Amino acid sequence: METKMDHHLAVPVGVTLDRYIMHNQNSFAFATGELSQLLRDIALAGKIINREINRAGLIDITGGFGTSNVQGEAQQKLDVVANIRFIRALINGGEVCAIISEEDDDIIYTGNNNAKYVVAMDPLDGSSNIDVNVSIGTIFSIYRRITPLGTQPALEDFMQGGEEQVAAGYILYGSSTILVYTTGNGVAGFTYDSSLGEFILSHQNIKSPKDGKIFSYNEGNYNQYAEPIQTYIDACRDRGYSSRYIGSLVADFHRNLLKGGVYLYPPTHKDANGKLRLLYECYPLAMIAEQAGAKASDGMQRVLDIKPDSLHQRVPLYIGAETMVKELLALLK
Repeated sequence: METKMDHHLAVPVGVTLDRYIMHNQNSFAFATGELSQLLRDIALAGKIINREINRAGLIDITGGFGTSNVQGEAQQKLDVVANIRFIRALINGGEVCAIISEEDDDIIYTGNNNAKYVVAMDPLDGSSNIDVNVSIGTIFSIYRRITPLGTQPALEDFMQGGEEQVAAGYILYGSSTILVYTTGNGVAGFTYDSSLGEFILSHQNIKSPKDGKIFSYNEGNYNQYAEPIQTYIDACRDRGYSSRYIGSLVADFHRNLLKGGVYLYPPTHKDANGKLRLLYECYPLAMIAEQAGAKASDGMQRVLDIKPDSLHQRVPLYIGAETMVKELLALLK
């Protein structure tokens, strides 16, 4: 029997991010409310960045900023904007005692020394794509601090290793804006409804295909790859697999996570240790990948088993469908 709640003139809009977090709070490692609020703070910053991106061409925030970040990479104006927005949201939210960002050399202290969490983030991955209206994203990783509450957080709070992440996620700004995250109990995705100003559950319990036919890599670096990598790429070509590479890690990872594929960023002559950052790119995506049934390796070991040695440490990355990553690793070994 149809009730007023089910009337076709008032179709339910779906489960909002806030409601989903509230309903699933007991599955968090520490169900005290702070982590729930922290995820909401990140979502709020994501909404603000979504707005900035959508009007970027109208308010002169595309193009280069004229400076370089700690990585030696030219900063885009939106890199700076996103960094400020996320830091501000995390400070104002009050649940984070310290932050590390791709855009900053050292730890950012929030002054909230009684807060229980630290955040590692890449505030805007692939930002050079914004000038040509191509997908970009945000990546974040959350740890429960190990230094005593009330004291200033320290380097060891960030150097706990990937297995100690209590949550990780990304926001993809594309044809729609999607927030995907895990707290270690599966992966969920939420699509932003701008008419409501809410993230709505759109991808429940994401499971990545065990195998796939997509391989994502920078073709321009092919001649600099080791022979086993070239062998694997050649095999993918011979099988008629689709080569798909956007040049935005979040976008490439998201597509392969849903459709089945592998993303490769091997060492090159120029970047002998790889190029992607361990703490705020590889760790969080590896956590999501494994929670969705995929794999992530640096070619020698599982990404989440790598011991960190610096805030901006770089590593190679092979991440995606389990069967594809296993085949690639067999060649590397």
